[in-house]
Amino acid sequence: MRVGSFATRDAWVQHGGKLGPASVAVYLRAGRTHGFRSIIDADAQSRNDAIFGTRASLAGGPVNVGNDAIDGNLDISVDKWRFRAGYKGRDNVGTGAGIANVLDPVGKSKSERVTGELSWTDANLGEGWSAGAMLAGMTYKQTTPVDYQLFPPGLRFPTGLFPNGMLGGPDFSERQLRASAFAAYAGWRGHNVRGGIGHDDLNLYDTHETRNFNYTAGGVPVPLSQTIDFSSTNPFLFPQRRQVDYAYVQDEWTFAPDWTVTAGVRHDHYSDFGGTTNPRGALVWDASYNLTAKLMYGRAFRAPAFIESYGVANPVIRGNPNLKPETNHTLEAAISWQVRADTQLNLTIYRYAMSNIIRTVPNATPNTGATYRNTGDQDGNGMELESQIKVGKDLRVTGNYSWQRSIDKATGQNAGYAPRHHAYGRADWQFARAYLVSAQLNVVRGRARAPGDVRKPVADYATLDLTLHSERGRGKWDVTAALRNALNADVREPSPAPGLQLPHDLPMAPRALSLQGSYWM
Repeated sequence: MRVGSFATRDAWVQHGGKLGPASVAVYLRAGRTHGFRSIIDADAQSRNDAIFGTRASLAGGPVNVGNDAIDGNLDISVDKWRFRAGYKGRDNVGTGAGIANVLDPVGKSKSERVTGELSWTDANLGEGWSAGAMLAGMTYKQTTPVDYQLFPPGLRFPTGLFPNGMLGGPDFSERQLRASAFAAYAGWRGHNVRGGIGHDDLNLYDTHETRNFNYTAGGVPVPLSQTIDFSSTNPFLFPQRRQVDYAYVQDEWTFAPDWTVTAGVRHDHYSDFGGTTNPRGALVWDASYNLTAKLMYGRAFRAPAFIESYGVANPVIRGNPNLKPETNHTLEAAISWQVRADTQLNLTIYRYAMSNIIRTVPNATPNTGATYRNTGDQDGNGMELESQIKVGKDLRVTGNYSWQRSIDKATGQNAGYAPRHHAYGRADWQFARAYLVSAQLNVVRGRARAPGDVRKPVADYATLDLTLHSERGRGKWDVTAALRNALNADVREPSPAPGLQLPHDLPMAPRALSLQGSYWM
């Protein structure tokens, strides 16, 4: 169990063992938190107030990030069969800085996700063959027990006054069914060939929305005297269905001592936007007993989500049925060096090229929000360095450093958002045999603004986390005390360009203390 800052409470139980021939694992968790209450001192309504001469904004108030949680997982394995099921429930979920980047202290959502998966795998099918198959399903339902307050009471648009604010209650339900199978053959000398097929059925079968506004022909919200159900006429999203068929093949070929090349290709066909073929390859050289080098290439894609393609009546962001999938080409070179038994070093250098990036673009008509569009291309390169060092018997030090540079090809400028430098270090010291003290330092520097955003760069920050943990063993209570952001750094994540809605970015959690007790039976 755990208690902590922001009225956080958590309790969980987990079990693993044998039940006859079956291996069984069970996990249950229940928790609640009010969430941190960092202050937003200016939001999108602050700008509306300046334009229309109102004083409706709730800026100067906190973000709304509380929630109640229930999680459960079941895992059963018998011989070649495995069944997994899960439940994840969230209730009284706050809206953060607001659905429309306008503080909303009242809106709450609820979601339930149920998953199930049955798989069969035989690693020794005979004569170098192995095979497997999987059937999986998922249902997800999200409702709005308390309508989102998209904009606060007193909002004024050119179309009229919203005395009760702009309210909306979008709900949706989705069902996913997935089936796949694979076969692998290792009987061909020096080769390990694997192929597979699959089918996904993604069915957003129910959408529902109530709201107290409608739209002009140009898309500007118009206040209504009451909340109306628009589910069958003009909801935020109509039901959608997408079916995906895919097939892949891969060969791992050891063509010389210490040299292996892996090459594969996958083709996906989407019922709503067509097909895409993506290759991957890797060359691995075991240069010595403690040094491995890799060269890897891959092409990947991301299909537009339903809301990105088909969202319609939404005052914040609208969908675009003409969207294309995002694509990303990556080239990586990596070295892994076991310097000594107690020292490991990993170095990765990479380059990537993204195309057809999906972003929100403000609409030309004021007060009509934004639309998802393929906005252009982005190139980047960088490096990552990791290390693990054990100093004596009781001290372990780990850390990583990354550097990256990303360029928006349309402007030739820094693409923004991501830090140029990111460093992380952790030290774990075990003392008196049963106690562990840990310190973690996280440093983020060099976050430029995106092209078109004239605000100053996002401020650098460094956070320090401290943990004291007991390891007394089975049949005894272990206690963990953790202090996050111990120096109470002002951590902020960049808000979207051009920064008109949240001009001072998104504040993250301040200093937080938690105390945890665990009993192993």
